[in-house]
Amino acid sequence: MIALLTGQLAYRSPEQIIVDVAGVGYRLQIPLSTFYTLPEQGQVQLRVHTHVKEDAIQLFGFQSEAEKDLFALLISVSGVGPKLAITILSHIPTDELASALCQGDIPRLTAIPGIGKKSAERLVLELQDKAAALAVVGTVQAVDNSRSPGSDWQQDALSALVNLGYKENLAKKALKSLSLAPGTPLEEVLKAALKLLVK
Repeated sequence: MIALLTGQLAYRSPEQIIVDVAGVGYRLQIPLSTFYTLPEQGQVQLRVHTHVKEDAIQLFGFQSEAEKDLFALLISVSGVGPKLAITILSHIPTDELASALCQGDIPRLTAIPGIGKKSAERLVLELQDKAAALAVVGTVQAVDNSRSPGSDWQQDALSALVNLGYKENLAKKALKSLSLAPGTPLEEVLKAALKLLVK
């Protein structure tokens, strides 16, 4: 199974690209979010989801691991195929999508073409917890990059939750209600807090 491709960009359009890897051209379907990051020519490296059907093998390319992970989550939901998943990722940034799923933001999801109220509710029902885990990973990386030596973990966790779209007073309440051992990793703190916030 192909998981990563590095090669020369032989063809580029908003819907698909062809990457030349040692003389072999791989056609990948991509979301607009990935298209915007691509050069007009030169070498590219893309994360790849290999989608196997009875009559075809399709390759989907993504600039980031977060895009690829969310794509895999989306197509795991009944009624969401690869085409719709690509449309979703083309119309909403990955951090906003993860946040909308975490918080059950139906209006934000239904603003995406092809997503009705029932589809949005199904996405939230099936992906809320999984999306929360993805959001934690991305937010922890962002927070860790900005942490200064000796920074307070509670403030870091609060900042991360606010960045995910939760109101500060609710985030503070969730953090205060946690019973965690000293030195608990920030990622574990956030996961525990999110379990309370997404109920």
